[in-house]
Amino acid sequence: MSGQGVWLRARARLRRFPELLAGCGEQAAAYGRCVAAASAGSAELRRDACAEEFRALKDCFTRAVGTGPH
Repeated sequence: MSGQGVWLRARARLRRFPELLAGCGEQAAAYGRCVAAASAGSAELRRDACAEEFRALKDCFTRAVGTGPH
């Protein structure tokens, strides 16, 4: 088994990544808004503050790449 083959496959996946994830802009924006709001001013971002938005973004990514149960 060649190490070069692994890198070639990884590069091919990375080249497709932006195209595959282009449909997740709405979820990414929602997550970004949540993080910005949760850490606005002197507030400290808390764990799981944006868990719902993150889950939606992760699910979209998973569907886009086709590696999950969706």
